Amino acid sequence: MEPIIEVENISKHYVLRHEEQAYSTLRDSIQHFFRNFSSPNTAKKEDFWALNQVSFQVNQGDRVGIIGRNGAGKSTLLKILSRITEPTSGRVVIRGRVASLLEVGTGFHPELTGRENIFLNGSILGMSRNEIKMKFDEIVAFAEVSRFLDTPVKRYSSGMYVRLAFAVAAHLEPEILIVDEVLAVGDAEFQKKCLGKMKEVTGEGRTVLFVSHNLSAIQNLCNKVVFLKSGSVEFDGDMETGLSKYIKSAGNTLILLKDRSDRKGNGQLLFESIQFKDESNQFTPSLRCGRQGSILLQLTKRINYPLHSVKISIGIDNEFGQRVLLLSNDLTDQLFLVQDSSVSVQVSIPTIALQPGVYSFTLFAASGETVFDWVEMAGNLEVEQGDFFGTGRLAPSQGVFYTPHQFQLLRT
Repeated sequence: MEPIIEVENISKHYVLRHEEQAYSTLRDSIQHFFRNFSSPNTAKKEDFWALNQVSFQVNQGDRVGIIGRNGAGKSTLLKILSRITEPTSGRVVIRGRVASLLEVGTGFHPELTGRENIFLNGSILGMSRNEIKMKFDEIVAFAEVSRFLDTPVKRYSSGMYVRLAFAVAAHLEPEILIVDEVLAVGDAEFQKKCLGKMKEVTGEGRTVLFVSHNLSAIQNLCNKVVFLKSGSVEFDGDMETGLSKYIKSAGNTLILLKDRSDRKGNGQLLFESIQFKDESNQFTPSLRCGRQGSILLQLTKRINYPLHSVKISIGIDNEFGQRVLLLSNDLTDQLFLVQDSSVSVQVSIPTIALQPGVYSFTLFAASGETVFDWVEMAGNLEVEQGDFFGTGRLAPSQGVFYTPHQFQLLRT
């Protein structure tokens, strides 16, 4: 059986231009214009290869996670697969109808209503009007935009836009569904709903390509991973091996949080970074089941007066978004007095008891009813397989976590 997608040595080249000097005033800009009027090509040029000799195949029904750090070429790859842009070299063979959701507004006309855009998108996908009508009520119910169905989509919030765009893309029966990180715009409940729909789509034999920095979502949905690094394929294969290689390849064990714009709280105390330490107190991108470990948090106080009775919590969730562990100094009766402008908090865990896998975590800082900082899905923690019981045997992946226990045969 032929692959539904064949990517053969595709590359994408861009030319970046850099001005030698920035001009901040009108006078400087005018002088710069006339100085360069006779020789306008003074900007420096730089060749940039967003993708370089990328090759892989996708079979029908595969659930493929495209992973990699920012700038690795993930979005460029999806745009080529969606026929939005052409590769500089190489070729792509796609055997099936493609529906793409790459960014807010993709495929929608802002002046048309939600109702009109559903029919427009369906037509673009090659659906007849009757086929679209059959799916119409299901799309509207999934997107939860029935009240605004006859409102131009330019007046939709970004969340409404994405809900409707995803509902259209997923319900109009494409053979291949391509979804970028755009789902992060939706709330947590909608993200779970989308992941469930994508699982349903693949259960029907259709194919999903999914880009996300949420490794828990990748683990929950995908059976295969294409790991891109600096525009090239670093790994193409099974999901577990791919995620492990990606986490270990990062090299930098520091997860920075200072640029997160979706955090909540008054900002008087902010999480700046998070790191993990192994049993040797060395920084590590992952923790091993059955071993000691610790979590190091770096925080910044942005006010001049002390903060009393500060509560710090780390909520750890599994791939289904379910809370499996809560670490909190409120539970251990160790609330802090924070006086310095920069502080570190270390959470020591005598034994890592979680099942092997990739977990996401949420960070929370507060005092009483005052929330200082709240960062949901702040990053991912990988727990590696280990000899938890010290017997030389690796326990099967069942349940959520391990606990020490003993069996004893009693005579009755």
